[in-house]
Amino acid sequence: MLAIDGKTLRGSYNRGDDKAAIHMVSVWATANQLSLGSTTVDEKSNEITAIPRLLELIDVSGALVTIDAMGCQKEIAQKIVDNGADYVLAVKENQPKLHEALTEFFEEQLENDFAGSKCRMRTTKDKGHGRKEQRDYFVAPVPEDFPLLKQWPTLKALGLAINVTQRDGKETSEVRYYILSTFPSARRFAEAVRGHWGIENNLHWQLDVTFGEDGLRIHRGHGPANMSILMRTALSLLKKETSNRRGIATKRLAAGWNEAYLEKVLIRG
Repeated sequence: MLAIDGKTLRGSYNRGDDKAAIHMVSVWATANQLSLGSTTVDEKSNEITAIPRLLELIDVSGALVTIDAMGCQKEIAQKIVDNGADYVLAVKENQPKLHEALTEFFEEQLENDFAGSKCRMRTTKDKGHGRKEQRDYFVAPVPEDFPLLKQWPTLKALGLAINVTQRDGKETSEVRYYILSTFPSARRFAEAVRGHWGIENNLHWQLDVTFGEDGLRIHRGHGPANMSILMRTALSLLKKETSNRRGIATKRLAAGWNEAYLEKVLIRG
């Protein structure tokens, strides 16, 4: 599975020449935890134009591509399918008609307990760090009378994820909707939804915490983008090197202190 998401390089802005911070959009291989490619845009809203460029640069054939609500666009969906891949796209209020249609569909299905439906379901439960979480996943083939089916010709299934969290005696819930170009098993749909957040936890978080990307005050020319690419490359190499089982921060320090280990990271990793 491949996750596509963006991250703003906060230190790349420059008040002196009124230059806004750049936004880096990346493709993340969730299973291998590797950054496969990146491109830059001037604003977060321009992810819509950056994603098609990434899809031209990277061979996504055979993959399941996940994108958050910003990338839920007909042109992007079509390009993914044309490139031989399938998609799982999050749907929010930025697509109001689609979001409303999904809400109505699943509300009706839940009220009828999915009677007569071919919906596939999966529930997972986690406990730890003082909280309990239950995640319910539902994926159903798109019905022939779905109101927006003609507008989304590649659409094959509709997805719902409900996350209920209990912490300190309080319960919170989150509901998310998805459209898919394939009708996968409930397990694979759940893996796609959970796996997409790996780009936040295993890429963006590491870049900020381990490499201090947001604190870098590099803003001239291509400097911010070049440094960001180098950091992503370094992170991928450190993740690939497995003889040292410590965290990324420790492995990074070890590579700086020990030339033999640095060689292993660069060449043998």
